[in-house]
Amino acid sequence: MEEYVLRTFDLTKNFAGKPAVDRVNMNVRKGDIYGFIGRNGAGKTTLMRMVAGLAGPTAGGVELFGSPDVKAGRIRTGCAIESPALYPNLTAAQNLEICRKLLGIPEKQAAQKVLEIVGLPDTGGKKTRNFSLGMKQRLAIAIALLGNPDFLILDEPINGLDPTGIKEMRDLFVRLRRDHGITILISSHILGELSKIATRYGIINKGVLVDEFSAEELENRCRRCLRIQVDDVKRAVYVIETILGCTNYDVLPENVIRLFEFLDEAGRVNTELSKNDVVVESISVAGQDLEGYFMELMGGIEYAESAAQ
Repeated sequence: MEEYVLRTFDLTKNFAGKPAVDRVNMNVRKGDIYGFIGRNGAGKTTLMRMVAGLAGPTAGGVELFGSPDVKAGRIRTGCAIESPALYPNLTAAQNLEICRKLLGIPEKQAAQKVLEIVGLPDTGGKKTRNFSLGMKQRLAIAIALLGNPDFLILDEPINGLDPTGIKEMRDLFVRLRRDHGITILISSHILGELSKIATRYGIINKGVLVDEFSAEELENRCRRCLRIQVDDVKRAVYVIETILGCTNYDVLPENVIRLFEFLDEAGRVNTELSKNDVVVESISVAGQDLEGYFMELMGGIEYAESAAQ
């Protein structure tokens, strides 16, 4: 039986009678870097706030670490949602020391430990008002790590960063999972970067969780192939296997075959099928990049316009 760090059950949040989050059933497994994707206003932040206890649900429930006792589960959870609340006239270490005392964490070296984890061990007397955006984001994550959590909830932590900052963040998330065993729920609009680290995805659109799938499933869905629609699937499969000598294919509904070889030989495939009394209704090269697939699920151009704002 798989161990889940987070499960939601028909989780719903209404504002002015309209659902911002609509009966969402999310499943985050232990060890996941779960990429949570959706356009602006889709419900990502609202759902994260409910999981973290920063907002109450209208209906539905949350289970953390296999238990409905969310109060106990939240002790093991760290979060950085929306803009980090920092004292601008204090240093990173001073900000962390205040948070350590507020959280009742007895270990006096906790602040220095998390600063080292997030790559901010040498900021010295520099005030946080003089930090770059990337440094502020890493400090926010350091605050979330103070209680030595098993689960991190991070809302758009790489938004607005330059390419160097994004890579540093990406490397940090991989280290947190690999070296510290932390499960991470992370939302982001930067789909190309998210695809480099996520092990599982959830896509939300207009408050509804459209789909959940693993990185392996996503890669398979986006594979380039010859998409062939025929009148007789059984005969077409016979031709593909015996005459073309290919077993690297699958069969979809509506008499569609995806052939993962012969991508540059569509004419040959069409000829062999036709010679053997298979009517080819359509044949084309299919498949797309990850961003194209996400955009298709989230409403295509509507999402693209939102992400560009």
